[in-house]
Amino acid sequence: MLEPVTELHSPEHSVAGVKRTEPALTTLGDLPDLLLVERARGKDTRAFEALMRRYNRRLFRIARSILRDNDAADDAVQEAHIRAFTNLDRYEPTGKFGAWLARLAFNEALMIRRRSRTDTVPLDRLDASGLAAPASDTEHLDAVQTRQLLEQAVDSLPEVFRTVFVLRVVEQLSGVETAACLGINETTVRTRLFRAQQRLRTDLARRLRAERANVFEFDTDRCDRIVARVLERMSA
Repeated sequence: MLEPVTELHSPEHSVAGVKRTEPALTTLGDLPDLLLVERARGKDTRAFEALMRRYNRRLFRIARSILRDNDAADDAVQEAHIRAFTNLDRYEPTGKFGAWLARLAFNEALMIRRRSRTDTVPLDRLDASGLAAPASDTEHLDAVQTRQLLEQAVDSLPEVFRTVFVLRVVEQLSGVETAACLGINETTVRTRLFRAQQRLRTDLARRLRAERANVFEFDTDRCDRIVARVLERMSA
């Protein structure tokens, strides 16, 4: 059984022969990506864990923007972590680790979607118009209803717009970072973001910016569950 993070206080721990070394996770969480990657290459599972926790929400939202299903997005994130941490030697420090990891999650989500063949609605027929209630009505919605309304509207965007919108508006990545995550150029990012915003009503877009932290919510329990499953698979 995996030990809870809060109990990892001894100088050294191991999972199937892989060392867990100090400093504590709270300290590791303050280290830059490159130092954590180097520790991870040395089989320090706590460095793995720090990197997973740092990027879990971003990866989940990227995968969720492709799959439109929370459980499937969880699977994509786990597979991306496994692929990343078993192929760390392929990561080149010239690019940001977060973008490299995001690209893996993006590709995993695409593969899961191809296997499941659940996305049967033609993308050119998807549109958020009509999903958003008039401003006078949405003013009276509670927080849960508002979040659901926003998520439905974003889900109804064509995929190429949806993923860019999630990264730029929900995750608040820069155009350069978004381009690196998706393997496209920055001009394409700007164009897709503009078109996504055009498809969303002005009021809905405004509410989404105000509520972005709660859209496609990624809570601590989900994060802990993904980390535990990845570490369990690595130990096996």
